[in-house]
Amino acid sequence: MKKRNILYVLMTLFAVCFISGCKQNVGTPEDNAVVEETESDEDETGGHVYGFSAADLSDPFYAVLKESAGSMIEEEESRMLVRDAGGDPALQNTQIQELINEGVEAVLLCPADPVSVTPALEALNEADIPVINLYMRVEAADLTSAFVGADDYNAGKVCGDDLIGRQPEGGSLVIVDQPENPAVNERITGFEEAVAGGGFEVDRIDTGDDYSLIPGQLKTVLKENPQINAVMCGDDHMAEQVLDTLKEVERDDILVYSAGGSPKIKSALADLASPMTGAGAVSPINIGKTAVKTASAILEGGTYEQETYTDTFFISKENVDMYGTDGWQ
Repeated sequence: MKKRNILYVLMTLFAVCFISGCKQNVGTPEDNAVVEETESDEDETGGHVYGFSAADLSDPFYAVLKESAGSMIEEEESRMLVRDAGGDPALQNTQIQELINEGVEAVLLCPADPVSVTPALEALNEADIPVINLYMRVEAADLTSAFVGADDYNAGKVCGDDLIGRQPEGGSLVIVDQPENPAVNERITGFEEAVAGGGFEVDRIDTGDDYSLIPGQLKTVLKENPQINAVMCGDDHMAEQVLDTLKEVERDDILVYSAGGSPKIKSALADLASPMTGAGAVSPINIGKTAVKTASAILEGGTYEQETYTDTFFISKENVDMYGTDGWQ
């Protein structure tokens, strides 16, 4: 009888310890929306601690940019703490304050909103933490140490150059635009200046913040003007909506251009039956690498460019195999 009681007590103590051990894991980073990564196990190598504030890691572009920066930081045996705003400007401000509290030495910033992030920039400036602004320029640029982006103007221009080459007599085209987006604005400006004087009649779709409206607007334009023979899209997400719509209305005779060069768009280029014609390609990989080199130079007192624009180039059906369709360039 005594042995049975002793066994019961031991089993009870074991169960309590097990449950307590489980509870210690509640609230750890893997349970939270915030992402925190350490690229090296310990900061004992003399490396730096970088913060990466992402606009929205559900967007493959930003996810690849983060991975590229992380690889460079790992190579220099430093660490990177990551925060994902998920497209929420208010959350991004909170997360940047967290990075300040964590003691980061520099922040790589992809703003969820170029204006709303200003309070966080002021806090970083007060903490004497340099900011490398990535891809979309913030409004308070004087609070940043450097900007690393892409030559978005050229990304649009190369599409316009190709269209002029294919249709030297002009035609009717649709521009899918989002004027309040600085990157899209630059791309469309480059495209428009390339086709200016080319004899094109232009219809315009302003997407605003809701890309799901593109199919309905495009169908209306095509109904009113069935002679449309080209569409230029300010980014790849727009192009995906356009391609789906053209497939639905069975219009594979229209040339489609975009700026970005995502795996989905390159896959469409590789499909000879797709109306996807070309993309002004941006490289998040090069942006990420350049950003880390810039941040490192700032922290080490080296030389760096205050503004860097990585190259953009044209990908078409003819050369898409060179770049592959399973990832970004």
